[in-house]
Amino acid sequence: MGARERLVVVGGDAGGMSTASQARRLRGPGDLEIIAVERGSYTSYSACGIPYLIAGDVSPVDALVARKPREFREKQDIDVRIRHEATDIDLDRREVVVRDLGDGSDRRLSFDQLVVATGALPTRPDLPGIDLDGVYGVQTLDDGAAVLAALESRPRRAVVVGAGYIGLEMAEALVRRGLEVTVVEAGPAPMATLDPDVGGLITDAMRGMGIEVRLEDPVRGIDGDSRVGAVVTEAATLPADLVILGLGTRPNSELARAAGIACGPTGGIVTDTRMQSPAHQGVWAVGDCVESRHLVSRRPVHVALGTHANKQGRVAGINIGGGDATFPGVLGTAVTKVCDLEIARTGLSSREADDAGFPAVSATIESTTRAGYFPGAEAITTKVIAEPGSGRLLGAQIVGRDGAAKRIDVLAAALWNSMTVDQIIGMDLSYAPPFAPVWDPVLVAARKAAGVVADTARR
Repeated sequence: MGARERLVVVGGDAGGMSTASQARRLRGPGDLEIIAVERGSYTSYSACGIPYLIAGDVSPVDALVARKPREFREKQDIDVRIRHEATDIDLDRREVVVRDLGDGSDRRLSFDQLVVATGALPTRPDLPGIDLDGVYGVQTLDDGAAVLAALESRPRRAVVVGAGYIGLEMAEALVRRGLEVTVVEAGPAPMATLDPDVGGLITDAMRGMGIEVRLEDPVRGIDGDSRVGAVVTEAATLPADLVILGLGTRPNSELARAAGIACGPTGGIVTDTRMQSPAHQGVWAVGDCVESRHLVSRRPVHVALGTHANKQGRVAGINIGGGDATFPGVLGTAVTKVCDLEIARTGLSSREADDAGFPAVSATIESTTRAGYFPGAEAITTKVIAEPGSGRLLGAQIVGRDGAAKRIDVLAAALWNSMTVDQIIGMDLSYAPPFAPVWDPVLVAARKAAGVVADTARR
């Protein structure tokens, strides 16, 4: 019997451990040795759950962990080494240099197959004071645990820099913890992936929750001695005991780039549809460190979501295991919640359509989540973006209360299948007064968009 093949996985969260688990299902321990190294303290956790951990909806920290290192070792014979950081990849020698963060020692791990799953990093602008104590990015479960520890000192005032998904979710979490919260955003509206008219609805809702929202007010620096004391914007100095960076993420791809693994215009690692590096046989990348292909714009994008990481890990694991699977691309479908306001989007925004060279028209409607007469009916705003002429759906956005956000999945499915707004109107969606009006808001928005497309054609 020949020597076992070795798979080394760099990164122990969704993408990396999905790959390892899938490969193990297809290849037994006698055929494939699997070693996974993770620089943090946790494996296979829900990063998306961190704001709800901070808010107190979830407790303790371990509640967000799907599987611990011991479980991987005992149930799947996957050697998981936490607090171990890959510091260098030598593609010629097919080795990874790994540092034990406990004792500082280095060792070289040889590999036959390598999976890079290093995730993403919070965007940290080059500002004075950005590295002061009390300034937190929130990307890993260790980050979440650090914020929880900071809350034990009972801070009174928090400033969230940036109004992306994590910024808004953390603003809500901190308000619910009783802090005075200010959100500072350089742009004209929160959530740049939404159109400004839809983003304006979020601004109104946040202010209604007692969150101070400062738009078009770029941050110039963070004041403090050893610890944060204030955030300085273009227009004001905002006292702060705690600062959260909500400026989005960037691919953590420097390790791969330094090894000569190609990265694309988004900064993410380039892979083929099988999640393999095109130039390096047996070198794979999955999760938030890679760039994906947007199925509407056909352009490379970086979308850091656990849904994609898990799917990409499954694809890579099947291929490493001897099967054949592909990852087709992404639509950028996402949902979030700020207190009782649900927010959802898929495909291209109007700005993104313009940037991609697509002519676009849009239609926005106001409706209710249930039959208007039924108790609990809530307001919902639905915006549909379509291509004039063909009427092909390009994107959609939804803002509303209970029962609003998951309607985006209907539009994502339509977008996945290149449907036109006329075709969406005819979709057989469910109806009963406790769940929807006779004409679901999705259908009403599609009908209005179809009218705009027709009007445009007549001009």
